[in-house]
Formats: sequence, structure tokens, C-alpha cells
Amino acid sequence: MSTLPAKQTPAAPPESMEKKFHRLASAWLTETAYISSSSDLVAHPAFQEIVAMGPAVVPLLLRELEKRSGHWHRALRRITGADPVAPADRGNIEKAAAAWLLWGKEHGYQW
Repeated sequence: MSTLPAKQTPAAPPESMEKKFHRLASAWLTETAYISSSSDLVAHPAFQEIVAMGPAVVPLLLRELEKRSGHWHRALRRITGADPVAPADRGNIEKAAAAWLLWGKEHGYQW
């Protein structure tokens, strides 16, 4: 009796950083759409995974911030340690986004 090798399913190609970011960002935006608590927003597992991706995702975060503002400044602050938002502009999502986009340009990021 001959033994044939077990049929193996080819492994899926590794997920690119950009695809992973978009998958996590989509999950985070969808699952936190009706959450107003800042601590709940940043405690979400998808947000935590995005932050854990580190500085490599900064251009992707800036791109998302430019497209739809949102709360991406929270991830940028945790990843970079910077906070370019003026104290008077805290809580104003549009002004926070503008401050981060200027910061990104000033620090040589391209998105």
C-alpha cells in the first residue's frame, strides 16, 4: 500500500502592513462608531494593534486623517510621543487633524 502525501493547502500570503492597517482601521471605525468615551476608543483591540505596528504606520494614519479626520490623532500621539495640537484646539477634531498634518509635513512624512 503506497502512502500519498497529504494534500496541503497553500499558505495564504502574509498580509501587507497597509492591508493589515486598513483591516484594523475599518474594524475600529465600525465597532466604535457609537462610542463617545475616549478611554473606550483607545482601549479597542484594533486600535491597540494599530499602535503596536509602530512608526511604520504614521504615513497611513496621516493619510486617513487627511481623508476623513476622525480620531487618528490619538494613535499618532501614542506612536510618536509628539503632540502638535495647541491646548486651545484640544477637542476640535478638524484643528487637531490640521496640526497633525502640518507636523507630518514638517517631519518629512509623505503620504
